[in-house]
Amino acid sequence: QVQLVESGGGLVQAGGSLRLSCAASGRSFRTYAMGWFRQAPGKEREFVAAIDWSGRSTYYADSVKGRFTISRDNAKYTVYLQMNTLTPEDTARYYCAASHTGGGLGAPDYDYWGQGTQVTVSS
Repeated sequence: QVQLVESGGGLVQAGGSLRLSCAASGRSFRTYAMGWFRQAPGKEREFVAAIDWSGRSTYYADSVKGRFTISRDNAKYTVYLQMNTLTPEDTARYYCAASHTGGGLGAPDYDYWGQGTQVTVSS
């Protein structure tokens, strides 16, 4: 069982940056692939980024490639999402997710979810 708690969201102007954190409980954290998803009002939850258990492999949605960076610190049981050059289209609730089967690009690939943190980008 893994519990995930996101933090770091907030209101930022277009062009600004935020760093989201996801703190995990459970000694098995370092064996989980981790992902970030987001959901805007009236839209489906969409994949943002993922990272394998070691941190050596990362994956990004085309819409955030080159602007967002996912990373993890297994010693701190934490995964991060550095978001730069934010646009109003990035406004959404951001969710952290954990997978014990290697992760993937879809929500069904993940087993545990946090409650999310709101990111709002003003124009």
